[in-house]
This record gives sequence, C-alpha cells and structure tokens, in this order.
Amino acid sequence: MADTRDHGPVDFRTEPAKYRHWRLSFDGPVATLAMDVKEDGGLRPGYELKLNSYDLGVDLELYDAVQRLRLEHPEVGAVVVTSGKERVFCAGANIRMLSQSAHGWKVNFCKFTNETRNAIEEATAESRQTWLTAVTGPCAGGGYELALATDWIVMADDGNTAVSLPEVPLLAVLPGTGGLTRLVDKRRVRRDRADFFCTTEEGVKGRRAVEWGLVDEVVPRSKLDETVRGRARELAARTDRPAGVPGIVLAPLARTLEGDRITYSTVACAIDRERGLAEITVNAPAAAPPAEAAGVHAQGCAFWPLALARELDDLILHLRTNEEAIGVWVLRTAGRADLVEACDRLLAAHTDDWLLREIRLYLRRTWKRLDVSSRSIFALIEPGSCFAGTLLELALAADRSYMLDGTRAGDARGRATLRLTGMNFGAYAMVNGLTRLGSRFLAEPGRVEKLRARIGEDLDAAAAAEAGLVTFTPDDIDWDDEVRLALEERAAFSPDALTGMEASLRFGGPETIESKIFARLTAWQNWIFQRPNAVGAKGALQVYGTGQRSEFDRRRV
Repeated sequence: MADTRDHGPVDFRTEPAKYRHWRLSFDGPVATLAMDVKEDGGLRPGYELKLNSYDLGVDLELYDAVQRLRLEHPEVGAVVVTSGKERVFCAGANIRMLSQSAHGWKVNFCKFTNETRNAIEEATAESRQTWLTAVTGPCAGGGYELALATDWIVMADDGNTAVSLPEVPLLAVLPGTGGLTRLVDKRRVRRDRADFFCTTEEGVKGRRAVEWGLVDEVVPRSKLDETVRGRARELAARTDRPAGVPGIVLAPLARTLEGDRITYSTVACAIDRERGLAEITVNAPAAAPPAEAAGVHAQGCAFWPLALARELDDLILHLRTNEEAIGVWVLRTAGRADLVEACDRLLAAHTDDWLLREIRLYLRRTWKRLDVSSRSIFALIEPGSCFAGTLLELALAADRSYMLDGTRAGDARGRATLRLTGMNFGAYAMVNGLTRLGSRFLAEPGRVEKLRARIGEDLDAAAAAEAGLVTFTPDDIDWDDEVRLALEERAAFSPDALTGMEASLRFGGPETIESKIFARLTAWQNWIFQRPNAVGAKGALQVYGTGQRSEFDRRRV
C-alpha cells in the first residue's frame, strides 16, 4: 500500500534545485513551468509515472513552484503551464499509484491537489499573476483539471491533441480535483455537453473544444509557441505586480523532528499517541514588526506572519499525511497580543504593497487548509494565551473552544483574554467566501458589525462568551476535568462519522466553487473510492490495463 505505514514520512519541503518533475524558466514578465515527469521518480515504489502522469511527489513540487512564483518573482505577471514531453501533455493521476494506494492516501492526495489548484486560481484572481496553459498532446483527467485551474487554455490543433475527463468510463471514479465543478461553474459548459464529455474516453479536440467552452483557443501546432508567448505577454501587461523590485528568498524551512515533537521557530507540536491527539502551540512574535513595508521586504521570510504561514502550513500537511491516527488537534497560543496586533496593523495598512498582499493571502490559504482538514480541532484559551487578530482565526476555525474563566491559583499571568483586530473582518475568507465571524453568525449577521466596535479590546471569558466568540468558559475548578472529558469523548467517536459531521458543519452559508469541491466533490469521491465497482477485485480501477472487463453491481444507491 502506498501509505506512510510502509514507508517513511512524506516531506513537503522542497526547492527548484531539488525538482525532479518540473522545469521553471523565465522570460521577463513571463514564467514557464514545464511538466516533465521522471518515469522512475515515483514517491513510492510499485509504479512508473509514464505519459507525464503524476503522484503526490509531482504535486508537492508544483505547490512549491506556485509559492515561489508568487513570493520570489514579483516581476512575473503570467505563468505558462506546458509539457516538457513531445507527444503528451499529461495523462492525469497515475492509475497504478491509485490502484495500490490505501483509501486515505487517495483521498488526501486529491485534497492536496485540489488545494494547489485553488492556489493557482487565487494567484490569477488576487495576485494578478495570470496562469495559462499550452496543451500539446493528450490532456486527460487530472492533466485537464490542471489546465482548468488556469485562466486561459490554448490547444494545438494537430489531430493528436485532445482534452478529456475519462474517469467515469475508464475507472468508475470521478475526476477528483475539481474538473466537474470547474466545467459547469467556472467555464459554464452546457450540462448536456458536459455530460457527453465526461462519459467519453477519447475526449474532444479542435474547433469543437472551443465551441463547447472546454478550451479558449486552438491553433496549428506550428503557431502554438508564438500564440502562447503573445497571449502570455498580453496578460502579463495587465498586472499590478512591480517589475523593477526584487522578490524575497524563501529560505529552506527549519524544522526539528525529535520523537513525537515537531518544532519550528513559531510553531511547536507534541503528539500524544495514547490519547490520539496533537497539541499545537503557536507563538506570537517576540519583537515588534518593522514600522514600514520596506522593513518587511528587508526581513523577508523571517517576518513573523510569513514565517507563521509557512510553518503552520507545513505542520498541517505533515500531520494530515504522516499522522493518520492522530484525529484531534488541540490549538494553543502564547505571547503578547499587542505584538500580533502591530503585525496586523502593518498587514492591513499596506494594501497596495505586493509582498504584504502575498503574505495576507498565504495566511488565508493556511487557515483554509486548516478548515478542510479532516481532524477535530479544539482551541484552549488560557492565561498566557494570545488569541488576537490573526491568531484569533485559530479559535474561530476550531470546532469547539474552551476559555478559562478567571485565573489559576499561583499563576501571575492574569485572566485569559481574546482580542479582535481589523484582520478578522475580511482578510481571511473561508472557502464559502465568508469570514469566520460571518460563518459563525449566519443567524445574526448584524452581530459581526457590532463586534467591529470592540476591535482592540481585551475580552475576558465572560465578555467573549457574551460576544459569542467561545463555546464554553469553565472556571479553574472545572477546567481540567471538562477539557479532559471533551477530548477523551472526541477521540472515542468514529473517525468516519466525525469527518462527515465536521465537513457538514464547518461551511454553512453560500456555496462557491471551492466549497463545492471540498464538500460535495470530496464526499462523493470519498465514497466512490471505497465502492467495489471501483476498487473491488473486478472493479474498474483494479482491472484497468489488464484486458479484463470490470464487473459492476448494477444497483443504484
């Protein structure tokens, strides 16, 4: 099985010098990201990555490239995704990898891939770094889903090149990384045409692909490079990203793994395997931030909000992928609220600075990754905590929060408090498009505006409960027992039931493309990946390529 029980942990930290599957090049305001997957470079043994098919190892390099293009290259206004192979664009997720992988690995692989696709779309929409795709050769399944995440698709009209989503007829599963949703919600493909497209193996090519809205342009192969270069420069010219300033360097992320402890500069995690939980502590900055944006540029990746985003992002990915049995994450914070608030003021004040914008967006992506993780999340707010502004989002993201009412005997730190800042009112939207405060108070939207008047105020347990910002406020006498029982109870429930319950409760309100992908699509894919029609002995995913016919249970469920 391709999972971490049989192999070492997956490390999501990489850099361009270590890429095995992507080539990154630059031509002024245009970057090109060429997919050239190394056949024998699979993350796990037992399969070959033929025809530019991919596994998690390919995707984690793509995710790293997305981050670096946004933060290290402000001069880049357009990114071209293309194939480094002559006769194929991408055959999608590797079928042998999927067929031999454990169920949880498949689902987490799809989730991470979805998050990376969403980051590409965010780069276009929010960072003004437009992504486009040049398709040469067959572009199938996850390969076409990658193209769908970009803003413009140019396809060669050469008889060999086609786009397809063949998962239903070939594998008895769904396109797992947003293809169905993006067809009808993003590209507005007509439902009847989408239905035909998703049930034909050979796909669609040429003028029909443009007419149906599956791609934006088809051009003769001989003119493809020229057309793509022109289109990319045209799109790059629309950016507001600065051309004449340096980016920052994303230095290798320092992390220490010692037994069941994981330590970064701002984040620490202790795993309690007996209780099935990870205790995560996020530390506030140790010093005041720079006074101006220029100081942030000088600090680069050492600037506390950016360090926090990178480190917590890596920890979430590490725990999700390598610690499947640790089902409860307990969030704590420590430090000075005034220093967090100072960072928040700096982030909010420079809306026209490209780097500060990228840092805000990176934090938003990290909070979203927390939201969609299939783990129970509890926040504990105690004396010495620092749930302020950006760090308050951790408590608002939790399934439940406990705040100590009063002080502890012999503890000179005083009462626990919460503090709202302007960053809680729009900077960190969830996948449903609402802030966490907006999602919290769906029944009382006016309460969010009333809370604006309390920005900067330290709210103790009574005030936080009255404001609706915490779940329970036990005193010192009841705290230990109440928290212990809550965590023990949570760890005792069925993980499957909790995953479904949490995903259903976390994203109330409106639907967006992202919420559909992470709620509806993930739920269906999670179910279909376990059905005998797909993964049974005669299921389509198991017999693919063997010459045998799949056998289906014909009952509709």
